[in-house]
Amino acid sequence: MSVRRFWASATTLVLAAVTALGVAQPASAATGGYVALGDSYSSGVGAGSYLSDSGDCRRSTKAYPYLWAAANSPSSFAFVACSGATTSSVAGGQLGALSSSTGLVSVTAGGNDVGFADVMQNCVLSGEATCLSSVNSAVSQMQNSLPSGLRSLYGSIRSRAPQARVVVLGYPRFYQLSGSCIAGLSEKERAAINNASNVLNSVIAKQAADAGFTFSSVVDKFTGHELCSGDAWLNSVTLPVYNSYHPKAAGQSGGYLPAFRSAA
Repeated sequence: MSVRRFWASATTLVLAAVTALGVAQPASAATGGYVALGDSYSSGVGAGSYLSDSGDCRRSTKAYPYLWAAANSPSSFAFVACSGATTSSVAGGQLGALSSSTGLVSVTAGGNDVGFADVMQNCVLSGEATCLSSVNSAVSQMQNSLPSGLRSLYGSIRSRAPQARVVVLGYPRFYQLSGSCIAGLSEKERAAINNASNVLNSVIAKQAADAGFTFSSVVDKFTGHELCSGDAWLNSVTLPVYNSYHPKAAGQSGGYLPAFRSAA
């Protein structure tokens, strides 16, 4: 049996249930409330220690918003980020936490709009050609349809929180190329996935800048801690399945938290 067929067989059950990945006018976080919006990378999926009242949103006490609020004591803290969120579902379901008194906002969104969880499933379970086709399709969505979704979301955030400092965080590259992995995806697939992350971050950064928001990249923070690095801050295929391809607690505290702190 080939390495790929063995890998696919071993992970079919796991990935069958893969769920989504899930500044303007400055204001002092000490004098205004903090609202954490976004998808699973902000809710803390993959980090464990999920708040019991967060349900399938899986908000973690080890997620960067929770850690930042604990260290900085904003006047109020609304943690509404949710696993699986898209730009439209953030706009439609999370912005009620914002107000004219909100001083600081963080947000991650865009990965689910382009189906990155499905891309990873296809890459792990199918051949190289299917993987690369899926990646290329996602990149096309990033370039063509995602910008309008981000513009709409960012405009709604500014309308609801006109005085807030808004920090938009990006996504890490998944793989260290020529790294320690001896099974799984090919180097060509890993490189394509990394390139897609770069494109996604560049699209988000441009829309954030156009909106007058601050974009904070996490790529440098995760460098040396990607999958295949030997010291990964990201989960690969794992159980529970929803943790797959999300930051571990170390990725939240060592990657996302300092990236947010430097911009907040």
